[in-house]
Amino acid sequence: MTQTGSQNDPLARFGEVPLFTLTSTDMRDGQPLARAQYGAGAGGHSVSPQLEWSGFPAETRSFAVTAYDPDAPTGSGFWHWAVCNLPVSVTSLAAGAGALGSRLLPPEALMLPNEARQPEFVGASPPEGTGVHRYQFIVHAVDVPSLTLDPESTPATLGFNLHFHVLGRAIIEATGVYGGAG
Repeated sequence: MTQTGSQNDPLARFGEVPLFTLTSTDMRDGQPLARAQYGAGAGGHSVSPQLEWSGFPAETRSFAVTAYDPDAPTGSGFWHWAVCNLPVSVTSLAAGAGALGSRLLPPEALMLPNEARQPEFVGASPPEGTGVHRYQFIVHAVDVPSLTLDPESTPATLGFNLHFHVLGRAIIEATGVYGGAG
């Protein structure tokens, strides 16, 4: 199976790569986010979801995980979470692994600042009148053991580096709306 491009797919321009399997006990593809994955200001708890992946390419040497809202009214989307340099032996993350200072990530993992400039997961908070937002949780299979990034790098910088190192992706796209956590 390979990723197919579409006009609304922010990854389409990077070319097709094999897809592998991503599951979560906290969310399902195409379904609304749970209250826990909404931001505190939207009545949620900003808890990163549990994730587990399998079937990635044999050449994989590490993983990166990103959470992105392409529908945010910014012109450039909104990055909710970005973590890289997860060892190839790590094939799951517990709920809450994206918390600031989390001990649920391996020590070599690098969590980058989100759009709020905090190195943590920030939950969904779609503004009123902006319709349904898509939240793309993506696990990237990477061909090197680690990416050399400044800890203050943006998720966009991570994306630039991933462009040259991604072997495959696993995606869950959940949805959220204004007031969805209430």
